[in-house]
Amino acid sequence: MLSNQSRTKALQELRKNHVPRGVSNAHPIFAARAQGARIWDIDGKEYVDFVGGIGVLNVGHNHPRVMQAVQAQLERFTHTCFQVVMYEPYVRLAERLNALAPGDDPKKTIFLTTGAEAVENAIKIARVSTQRPAVISFTHSFHGRTLMGMSLTGKATAYKQRFGPFAPEVYHAPYPYEYRGWSSERALEALHELFQTDVTADQVAAVIIEPELGEGGFVAAPVEFLRELRRITAEHGILLIDDEIQSGFGRTGKFFAIEHSGVVPDLITVAKSLAGGLPLAGVIGKAEVMDAPVAGGLGGTYAGNPVACAAGLAVLDVFEQEQILSRSIELGARFRERFLALQQEVPAIGDVRGLGMMIALEFVQDLQTKEPAPALVDQIMVDAREKGILLLKAGLYGNVLRILVPLVIEEALVTQALDTLCDVIRSAAQKH
Repeated sequence: MLSNQSRTKALQELRKNHVPRGVSNAHPIFAARAQGARIWDIDGKEYVDFVGGIGVLNVGHNHPRVMQAVQAQLERFTHTCFQVVMYEPYVRLAERLNALAPGDDPKKTIFLTTGAEAVENAIKIARVSTQRPAVISFTHSFHGRTLMGMSLTGKATAYKQRFGPFAPEVYHAPYPYEYRGWSSERALEALHELFQTDVTADQVAAVIIEPELGEGGFVAAPVEFLRELRRITAEHGILLIDDEIQSGFGRTGKFFAIEHSGVVPDLITVAKSLAGGLPLAGVIGKAEVMDAPVAGGLGGTYAGNPVACAAGLAVLDVFEQEQILSRSIELGARFRERFLALQQEVPAIGDVRGLGMMIALEFVQDLQTKEPAPALVDQIMVDAREKGILLLKAGLYGNVLRILVPLVIEEALVTQALDTLCDVIRSAAQKH
């Protein structure tokens, strides 16, 4: 029998030899089990999970209600393909999400498997509905690794490398990133200039935006920007697509992050925490828009898998019964308070930002020049892992530490983990 550490080394070698290098790994460990906000690796070490599968586990690992719903559905059937034989969890989950989506217009929902698929289908629906070809996305954004997803993503580096040519009729406007000099006013001016220089408004089917950037570094779009963007898109007959794949399902203290602005989008893309760890995604939208494609234009063999839909229904039950939104607000206030206090001690923390429990710290070499400090963030991740906390970075320069802790984390664990993390950041910054 291999020892645990020998087993880890053996698996690392298997990974090196049999999995392509294009699949990156944030931490050199293998999971053995997980529960709530904790993960245990195969060496038996326990970690506090501040990553949540990149925002997939807002209700935590193995939530009892989710697991019970999954097991019950597994005993019935695992697959029929909804386009062949329908099943109740799909339509029940669509009904509930339609009721949760902002706005009074009747809604409809299609289910898919991944966030990238949701984005792809939202663009398809928008183009058919408007009979226009062009789509506008934003700098710093992330919308997936498929062809359309990469084309929309506002970050080149590894995501785009030599994967082109990319999808045509995709344009990028600056995201309002105030810490980096892009105010709402300046970003809106750039959008108007885009209409004059690259694509006329009457050719644009949709504008897609993350109300708070995910991979881009947890930058929340200002309320005034989102409201003016909604006014502009409505004026020109352009659909507004709200990408809630990372920011949705209570992460920001609202069910959907767009709700902080009062803006009502035409389409909403969802995935990640929708099904508590099972692969499920969707597009929620105004019924008249969603019905634009004719029968056969939407779907997928595994889209809206019945086991994942059952999990999705259980996730919504958890939100209702355990007051997850309130917990997100409480946790966010607590983390923000600690990080703002830490910022006064650590000059390398240039910015503390985010909505609810979608919080990040941006690290810089110098407060005046704001030169990014990605090496410091890498060191913090390593040091934190050694102390039993798993973290993930973000941002165009990899200098943003993002926090995606499950919203069901126990109070005692919050105190312990926050104390440890703050100590790690202080120590790493001093060494740096």
